[in-house]
Amino acid sequence: MSVIAEICEPLAVLGQEVEVPLASGDKVGYAALDYAASAPALARVWEDVAAYAPYYGSVHRGAGYLSQLSTDLFEQSRRTVAEFLELRAGDQVVFTRATTDSLNLLAGAVPVGTEVFAFETEHHASLLPWRREGLTVRYLRAPRSHGEAVAALEEALLGAAEGPKLFCVTGASNVTGELWPVRELTEVAHRYGARVVLDAAQLAPHHRVSVRELDVDWIAFSGHKLYAPFGAGVLAGRADWLDAAEPYLAGGGASRTVARELDGSVAVEWHTGPARHEAGSPNVIGAYAIASACRALTEAGFDALEARERSLVAKLTEGLAGIPEVRVLSLFGEDSDRVGVVSFVVRGWNSSHFSAALSAEYGIGVRDGLFCAHPLVRTLLGGEDAAPGECGAPEPSLPGERSLNAIRVSFGAGTPVEHLDRFLTAVRDLVTDGARWSYRNEGGRCVATEQIDRGRQR
Repeated sequence: MSVIAEICEPLAVLGQEVEVPLASGDKVGYAALDYAASAPALARVWEDVAAYAPYYGSVHRGAGYLSQLSTDLFEQSRRTVAEFLELRAGDQVVFTRATTDSLNLLAGAVPVGTEVFAFETEHHASLLPWRREGLTVRYLRAPRSHGEAVAALEEALLGAAEGPKLFCVTGASNVTGELWPVRELTEVAHRYGARVVLDAAQLAPHHRVSVRELDVDWIAFSGHKLYAPFGAGVLAGRADWLDAAEPYLAGGGASRTVARELDGSVAVEWHTGPARHEAGSPNVIGAYAIASACRALTEAGFDALEARERSLVAKLTEGLAGIPEVRVLSLFGEDSDRVGVVSFVVRGWNSSHFSAALSAEYGIGVRDGLFCAHPLVRTLLGGEDAAPGECGAPEPSLPGERSLNAIRVSFGAGTPVEHLDRFLTAVRDLVTDGARWSYRNEGGRCVATEQIDRGRQR
């Protein structure tokens, strides 16, 4: 038995038995290595949702039994998430659609005149929402170490004007998987009167996250990356800015009272608390799925899950390091701690072409492109053009650039060791012998078209 298997067995997830067609017409078990985009649903989550589904009803104000049961389940899900995140007394949990939705909600609640700080290395979901009237955004250059990141933030805040300030930071990069020094950055931010929002989309599925310990003001994450489907997310943290802001969506549920005025206008009194930003019929199944995932991960034990993942990361990075043509992308250096997310390029290959071959010839699903973090990937690639290939990069390039893209492999609590073994074997095979098929671009996708000799030049 391997050291990895002795540490912890993978959690049961849906799709482990799914077979997919290869270009040859054969079928093979699918190796899902794109967890950073959407993780497969935990079997436990699916079972919990299936058990509740017959009792599904409208949430809030319904007099019927199913409505009351659904309301209780929805609010209990909120409490479960609060416990999972170890929130402080007075913190709120607002259910949203995903991390992007959560951060846009917060951006709308930030007081006018706030100066927002973010490193250019952020995912677009935490890089772009602050670009709105009334806010000033300062983007900090990509740091090359934890110490450089902390120093850069302190320097920026030292020169900031008086007034409200907000710092947005990722917990783990969606490109490199590297962990950021969130606690140290938060200490600096608070020293200069800045609040902190943590993008935990890639951190929460892999590591225990305590708002109390990290001392961040808000945290955002997505259910679909936490092994919970159905399109829900979370924004949790301090209530004051959220309660002072106009509702994210105007409508039923957000309003406490609505009355017609004598002059023909309509007067509205809005709720405070989570309801203020949850207008409309809430996604009770999505919220319940998140709560179920929180319980499942907590019961599995993050110590065991993290130990297993560290072993998988070591196996992957050591395997890739043994292939001279492969360059793993990193901000903080090859020894930096990371979650199960690794991006790389292969000399002589266009990343889109390489990823297509992994899928069509080996049944392995990874991601290629710029991963909705264009400034970061361009920094990591150093401006180098991708190698020409039979299929180009799906992301648009800057003027003067031929093509920039990379390959991302990502995994988590449900990943079998065999999937990484198969992936490493496939990478070595493609690098050594080339693809078995030729490919062309069809509607932005690389599609296998014709079988070729392995020794034929790509």
